[in-house]
Amino acid sequence: MPKMKTKKSAAKRFKRTGSGKLMHESQAQNHLAGTKNARRMRRLRRDKDLAPGDRRKIETLLPYD
Repeated sequence: MPKMKTKKSAAKRFKRTGSGKLMHESQAQNHLAGTKNARRMRRLRRDKDLAPGDRRKIETLLPYD
């Protein structure tokens, strides 16, 4: 059986941590940033943990990561 290919679009958006969790960048950072206060923008800069329901879908796209 041939090797599975990693979906490169998913590999650019999601990263796996050392403990195996999947992380993603938060949305809403660039567009209309002037209306968001500094505390909110700092919070948006952090990576977020992926929800358990979405995790199963993404793990099929990233078989070797």
